[in-house]
Amino acid sequence: MIALPRRFVIGGAVAALVASLFSGSPTLAHGPDPLIGTTPWGFDQVVGYQWMTGATPPSWMATAIDAGAHDIGSSKNSRAATFTRVSTSDSQIAYGGAVPCSSYGIACMNRTGVPDSFNGMWFRPYGWAFDWGTLRWCQGQTTPTTGCYDAENVALDEFGHIEMLGHHVNLDDESDFQDAVVQFAARSKPKAGWDEHVLGRCDVARLQLEYALESSGDKVSTCLSLATSLSVIASSTTIDAGSSVRITGTLKVAVASAARSLSGDPLSGRTITLQRRLPGATSWSTFGTLAGNSTAGSYGLTLTPSTTYDYRLVFTAPSGEGLLGATSSTVRVAVISCPTAPTRDLIRQAPCL
Repeated sequence: MIALPRRFVIGGAVAALVASLFSGSPTLAHGPDPLIGTTPWGFDQVVGYQWMTGATPPSWMATAIDAGAHDIGSSKNSRAATFTRVSTSDSQIAYGGAVPCSSYGIACMNRTGVPDSFNGMWFRPYGWAFDWGTLRWCQGQTTPTTGCYDAENVALDEFGHIEMLGHHVNLDDESDFQDAVVQFAARSKPKAGWDEHVLGRCDVARLQLEYALESSGDKVSTCLSLATSLSVIASSTTIDAGSSVRITGTLKVAVASAARSLSGDPLSGRTITLQRRLPGATSWSTFGTLAGNSTAGSYGLTLTPSTTYDYRLVFTAPSGEGLLGATSSTVRVAVISCPTAPTRDLIRQAPCL
């Protein structure tokens, strides 16, 4: 059986790179991609790259590599770095010629130099002979044929490594292969995932853990399962009958080392429900939904209760996000029924003044 070509992360210091890839506790399948290295880019850092002198790719390959860089920016869903080609840069990309990739690698990179630059990215040339066959890049063909490799997909993988992503750990049957683009081995046309041009959910999960969300309203990758915290306060805990009270809630990712850069971050744009019950009762009823406030992660609802109630907030885990649900503590708002004005003035009940 023909072996698939591998895209090892090989660069100048091979031992250090391999050690960084496989160090730490084992990563479970369906979890975020493992880390490669320990140094991230700065949040929202723009990293320029140029073609290596004497190793400029042909136009079809240059277009595919630039597209792979763009794919990172459009699908990272985090404050990870973006990559763009510039006229002069210490970060260089090469096509053909001498490459430091493993003997069976169709592409490789070296992220040494982060966060200032990366030490290189290399692509084998079209027609390179391997023991499994001849390398064909799909973009180098007028009509892509079975067995060719999508250069944009491979470039996206390599830029993922440059970000900080190690190879995704798949299930034994690789049924979860499309959860990530950053894989140990590329797939050729027409196998599932061969031409994927956006990061997979488990690629995104790792980038969110290391680089946080772009904004508090962004969705958390479903490759994660993060606990949340929900707090509640009332503008007043004692009001006159007929007066209003504002219930305010704050939703955040729960503070935890496992949440890494997301730990304690506010979460906006989610659905927060208000529930109430009579004092001494055991069952709760849903009373309304809070609207978002201007502060990230803050929600509020103004109401005019007719009697004393206990209130709490509920965030139900959404099906399209990697967040767990949360329920706030309870706050009681006591409603004081005021006597008529003449009697009130005589007995001077403080809550009714």
